[in-house]
Parts: sequence; structure tokens; C-alpha cells
Amino acid sequence: MHQKWGFLDSGIHDASVNMALDETLLNWHSDGKIPPVLRFYGWKNPSLSLGHFQKESEIDFHNLHKQQCQYVRRLTGGSAVLHDDELTYSIVISEKNPEIPSSIQKAYYLLSKGIIRGFKNLGIDANYAEDLSGDRSAICFERPAFYEMVADGKKLSGNAQTRKRGVLLQHGAIPLSIDEAMLFDLFVFPNEKVKARKRQAFAQKATAINQLTAQRHTYETVKQAFYEGFRDGLDLQLEPITLSKSQWDEVMELAQTNYSTKQPTRSV
Repeated sequence: MHQKWGFLDSGIHDASVNMALDETLLNWHSDGKIPPVLRFYGWKNPSLSLGHFQKESEIDFHNLHKQQCQYVRRLTGGSAVLHDDELTYSIVISEKNPEIPSSIQKAYYLLSKGIIRGFKNLGIDANYAEDLSGDRSAICFERPAFYEMVADGKKLSGNAQTRKRGVLLQHGAIPLSIDEAMLFDLFVFPNEKVKARKRQAFAQKATAINQLTAQRHTYETVKQAFYEGFRDGLDLQLEPITLSKSQWDEVMELAQTNYSTKQPTRSV
């Protein structure tokens, strides 16, 4: 792309703050206040993010509270993602940017070049998912979507995209490890037998960085690998940006008003 983007390493926050910051970055970019931005972030507590249109009836809220897991509804669609031991990224960029295809699939393909390069920096031979057969699942990592990453036939990262106010927002989870016990405890199943069968099958469908590399990577080493991956894979000049107190105040207000989920249901 050979463009200059901002880079925001926003650190570790609650689920509501993480989603509010993605939305605020989208709004700021739409208003011309910031350049295109690549953001990296983590999660203060295990957190379940629901797709924008996903039914809350699919979630076991009793177990979610028992696991002390936060939950939040994303701006983007797709299935629920358990965010825990992972690096999360987001990108905001204008739809009018000459490098951004109008097609959602082609835009995924372009922006995912940074993810592929990041995995390769860790010694993982990742490729695009092409086999999209199968039914929809409430659990994001059970089935790869178009142009998501797979290795050894297993899904590696979950990504979602939306376009609002003339801006494309894409964000995604890059797990270092997956807590399968917690993950399958957070969803409603017809019975324990079905739950056990689904969990057993999950191991053949999804994987994570530490499992593939047979070593324990840290958040910092993975962050560096994907920083270089996005920079080189998309041919970007990344310039660090920091947020002012007033900007953080705006984020925190949005987190409180739109993303705090203290009850099992809320309007979206």
C-alpha cells in the first residue's frame, strides 16, 4: 500500500473500553481527526464478545458469571469470540482510500496480508481459508470464514469487519492459547453429551500460536511479530500515536453508555 498510518498500542483494558475505543477511532477517522490507524490491544479479564446480531440465547450467562468472564457486543457481525490469552488488532481506514477495495472479501484479503506475515514471523505457515462448507456456529473459532487464517487445516484467527460513516473497521483475535474448557462452558447446548462431542471436535478445527510452535510466546513477542507483519505485509510507514486525556474521556464515556453490560440483556 505504501502509506503512512498511525499506530496505537493502547494496552490492556476492560471489554467495554476495548470496544468503545474501536468505535471512537472509527468516528475520529470519519471526522478527519486521525489518519488510518492500526491498533493493538489486550483484555484485562477473559471476555466474550458477541457479534452485533448474535442472539444472547446462545450464551450461558450463569456460567459466564461463574467464570468471572466479561461480555460485550461488538459493532461487527459474526459469532462470539472468547478473548483471553491473545493479541487483538483493529484497523480503521476510509472506504475512499484508493487502496481499499469496495468488495468486503477483497478488502479482507488485502488487510489480512499483515496477519499472514505476522504468523510467518513466528515460524507458522498460515494461509487463507478457502473451504467454507458447514453450518453457522455460535462459536467463532469452530469454522473459518472467507480469507481468515488457517494452518494445518485449523483456524488460527477470527476477524470481523463493518463499514460505517464511510470508514472500514476490521478487528480480529490472534490467540496465543485457547482455554477450551472455559470456551465451551459459556454456550448453551442441548445436553452435556452434545457439549462434550462439540468440544472434542473443536480440537480438530481450531488452534493457537503456542500449540503450533510448541513454545510459550509472550504477548510482547507476538505483538512485535505482528507489528512487523502489518508494516511489511501492507508496506506501511507506522507512526506511533498517543491519546490525550480528553480523547480518553470520550472513550470512557462511550464505554459506559454503550458497552457496559451489567445485565444479561441490553438493547443494541
